Amino acid sequence: MGVVDMSNNPPTSRTKDFFASPALSLSLAGIFRGAGASAAANNEVEEGYEGSGGAGGGSKREETTVEISSENSGHTRSRSDADFDGGGDGDDDDGDGDDDSKSKKKKRKTYHRHTAEQIREMEALFKESPHPDEKQRQQLSKQLGLAPRQVKFWFQNRRTQIKTIQERHENSLLKSEIEKLREENKAMREAINKACCPNCGMATTSRDTSMTTEEQQLRIENARLKAEVEKLRAAVGKCPPGATSTSSCSAGTDQENRSSLDFYTGIFGIDKSRIMELVNQGMEELKKMATAGGPLWIRSLETGREILNYDEYVKEFSAENSSNGKSNRSIEASRDAGVVFVDLPKLVQSFMDVNQWKAMFPCLISKAATVDVICGGEGPNRNGAVQLMFAELQMLTPMVPTREVYFVRYCKQLSAEQWAIVDVSIDKVEENIDASLAKCRKRPSGCIIEDKSNGHCKVTWVEHLECQKGTVHTMYRSIVNSGLAFGARHWMTTLQLQCERLVFFMATNVPTKDSSGVATLAGRKSILKLAQRMTWSFCRAIGASSYHVWNKVTSKTGEDIRVSSRKNLNDPGEPLGVILCAVSSVWLPVSPNVLFDFLRDEAHRNEWDIMSNGGPVQTIANLAKGQDRGNAVNIQTMKSKENSMWLLQDSYTNAYESMVVYAPVDITGMQSVITGCDSSNIAILPSGFSILPDGLESRPLVITSRQEEKITEGGSLLSIAFQILTNNSPAAKLTMESVDSVNTLISCTLRNIKTSLQCEDA
Repeated sequence: MGVVDMSNNPPTSRTKDFFASPALSLSLAGIFRGAGASAAANNEVEEGYEGSGGAGGGSKREETTVEISSENSGHTRSRSDADFDGGGDGDDDDGDGDDDSKSKKKKRKTYHRHTAEQIREMEALFKESPHPDEKQRQQLSKQLGLAPRQVKFWFQNRRTQIKTIQERHENSLLKSEIEKLREENKAMREAINKACCPNCGMATTSRDTSMTTEEQQLRIENARLKAEVEKLRAAVGKCPPGATSTSSCSAGTDQENRSSLDFYTGIFGIDKSRIMELVNQGMEELKKMATAGGPLWIRSLETGREILNYDEYVKEFSAENSSNGKSNRSIEASRDAGVVFVDLPKLVQSFMDVNQWKAMFPCLISKAATVDVICGGEGPNRNGAVQLMFAELQMLTPMVPTREVYFVRYCKQLSAEQWAIVDVSIDKVEENIDASLAKCRKRPSGCIIEDKSNGHCKVTWVEHLECQKGTVHTMYRSIVNSGLAFGARHWMTTLQLQCERLVFFMATNVPTKDSSGVATLAGRKSILKLAQRMTWSFCRAIGASSYHVWNKVTSKTGEDIRVSSRKNLNDPGEPLGVILCAVSSVWLPVSPNVLFDFLRDEAHRNEWDIMSNGGPVQTIANLAKGQDRGNAVNIQTMKSKENSMWLLQDSYTNAYESMVVYAPVDITGMQSVITGCDSSNIAILPSGFSILPDGLESRPLVITSRQEEKITEGGSLLSIAFQILTNNSPAAKLTMESVDSVNTLISCTLRNIKTSLQCEDA
């Protein structure tokens, strides 16, 4: 079992959404560019039409693979004007013999190279318009001194190649999804078999109703599995042979590593031995970075945080200074340490399983995938495992762009009680990522995990990033540029919180004061699972991930609001239909702790929640999920003259951020969950708040032994998000009335919060 309970992770089928972003598509295209270059070395590739498969026909997709042009790719060969002018010769009779045939072949191999300036201009237009019209092509051809047909074929080849890469990567993701569905299917079968009478095979009388539901669920999962298999077969049929890694197949370890080696040699031009050399160097650097003191790390007198002495770093590790002289690159380095309540093997497993890793950090990771396994490792803990991974890192607001990073993860046992996980970006990979992306590279980063017995581990986390500078909203500029947003402290506090949550979830001797309103242990676990799924859904919904397309609108009171819509066709965990999400982020001159306590307290809910209509709110169940009293799940009820409403609320806080997530729930369904019934089919649509410090840390105003006076807290960055179901039919379209309604809802809620906290002028 991993660090977090994956059993309630709702199965998602968002493979198409994964490629909804042009930026991510270009990223995926770029990383496989080496494959095209390798293929073109021995076999000149002709210009082809989009989706046609090139000159060789649709049955040979590999012939459409051409070299991707970008600013960093240098000169690229293309067919000359003579080829296009002479193309009509192919209509003549073939009776002139072999000499004419050879002459034609020589003509067809006349190529010239695009200049860097031509490539740059075509790349710029491609980002804006992948399908330029005739007027645009004519204008660009005159500007670049190329034939219109050359421009036309360049764009066709570019589109074709990106489409091929998308299908290739989608194939890999589909295989992972299939394996996950098979495991769920197997678990359901085992559950049904255990609940059946061993003599007659019929369900026991006490479980007749629930067994009928589980059997129906099993049929649904089987249907989904068959559909995914068919989709996978179709994708495999489109991809060129050998284009995808076979590391997810059930072949032996030797075959697995051999196919991965072929993959890397063919795609990146770098073999396994070179990758192992780089990750071993990264491991040594991580160990030094995690254990060294001054002068490499210097503690700030202003904030108390450790700061990397970069000059000393360059001297110690012979690193290239100032990012190769690129002024548009910034370095973020941070270190943090803490104790977590989890067994060491489980923690190591959760880092090497991409699904568990993503679930452990839902507020930081919006997407993650294992691109390929280079080395499977030894033993159950996979000592020595090496795998190429992709991650999209986010903040819980659409106002800060995500960071996309490719890196190799290496897991190694250092001693009987110590393990290390290192992440490092490989130059050959990064050079092939499309130049249009705001690239982010990992210098040796990761954690040293030391077993402290009794289910405790000490974790020392180092985060070292090299990022391309980009525009950040003024509200978030301080917290992003200081390295807090994606730094070691954020990762460490989130890890501690998730491990603590798991401990409370698994506990069997929970004190009564920490579990009021729920009579059974099964009921407690069922509620905690539902709350965790609700929070995961909230984190997915409000970030700047390419899953969403955000549109900016302005409220009547002047706040900037981002809105996005999506359609739920078959996910039982959310209401079916058209869902509208609206998010607004504001700065408030209130400390994060004060704001968090105000928003989570049911006594203050009627001051800001419009749904309460000013009426009283009562808590009917409260479940602790951490040592801090703010880490809790509770069920609240709002009573009015007409009806009553139940809310499920999940609140958590740590040293970096706080969150309050809530959703209205069906009373009958929630009552069944309280008794211990399965909560996976309870439809829930969360709204809530994300609270961050504004990043303006300062020195304490006084010297005192009182803990509460030691830190001078600044203001808070509050992101408020509402999700509403605008129509029960997925085929319906979003209306302006719905946008206006959620706009008003956010404006009124923000006004109520500011009034209650006496900061109307913020």
